[in-house]
Amino acid sequence: MKQLVFTASWLAALLPALAAPVGPALDRPAVHSAQAARAVLLGAALAGTRIVAVGERGIVLWSDDGGARWQQAQVPTSVTLTAVRFADPRTGWATGHGGTVLGTQDGGQSWQRLLDGHAVAKALLADAQTRADAKALANAERMVAEGADKPFLDLHFFDTRRGLVVGAYNLAFSTADGGRSWLPISAALDNPQALHLYTVRARGDTVLLAGEQGLVLKSDDGGRSFRRIAQPYKGSFFTAELPADGAIVLAGLRGNVWRSTDGGVQWAAVGGAGPASITASALLPGGPMLLATQAGTVLALEGAQVAPHPVLPGAPATALLALPAGRLLVLGLRGASVHPPSPKTAAP
Repeated sequence: MKQLVFTASWLAALLPALAAPVGPALDRPAVHSAQAARAVLLGAALAGTRIVAVGERGIVLWSDDGGARWQQAQVPTSVTLTAVRFADPRTGWATGHGGTVLGTQDGGQSWQRLLDGHAVAKALLADAQTRADAKALANAERMVAEGADKPFLDLHFFDTRRGLVVGAYNLAFSTADGGRSWLPISAALDNPQALHLYTVRARGDTVLLAGEQGLVLKSDDGGRSFRRIAQPYKGSFFTAELPADGAIVLAGLRGNVWRSTDGGVQWAAVGGAGPASITASALLPGGPMLLATQAGTVLALEGAQVAPHPVLPGAPATALLALPAGRLLVLGLRGASVHPPSPKTAAP
């Protein structure tokens, strides 16, 4: 075994850092690492032609060469980041643990904190007081006491100003000014058990929220109001998509995939996914919808069946992102990997 030798100069340089207080992850900037591209990554989006990915310990990576090389962004927090979206090549947002919402105006190279769990709890408390809702007031007071410990899990932005973020325990906030101010909309959702909201998707004025214990909420007015959608499955949905053909697709626990072609009135189970939970999805332009499973496989949904897709991440995938020319970005516990197009999805 190699013997560690500690020199006086090395200790002199280290001691000030050891003595310095370590703040909570919410307030501690993300540490730059040469191994950041191999970290656990949970979400990705395109900022024009740039790829931006987010993940554990506040890591944000960006690539301008299709994922061959990655650079780490400047991020003011070390909390795990869960999802990222861009409205144009420069303007984007990311959600994360601790009630965090970050914003960028330079294509993901640097980020600013727009919302955190302390502000979330205070906003919910003020809203409950305004509505004189005793139950909501008690819940908000508990959130204030517990601190910033509730995560946002997904987000959608309609343009550079209007968007919404959702998360655990029915957390839901909207903004009309790009994230400078936020309005709690949790009370407007038919979710009395405060079930987790795992995913949000939009197609035109249709907005879909899906989450724990079969919870599905749908808006037909661009997210201004939501109604609960009944469907047969009562397990959790971890992802959803709104394909261009007008269908609604939900996927999640134990390989359950459900599809509706009439706006959520009737639902049909999609077969062939197997028993592994589905953790991510993506719509390929002009191609099938892809589903990633906890077993480390990718499936293609065509019609009422799913079938194996040639991409084999080899580990559970946490997110999928369709790239130009039919390529696919797969995120997971080992970082990011880019896969060439399959024969069915190759660009003409």
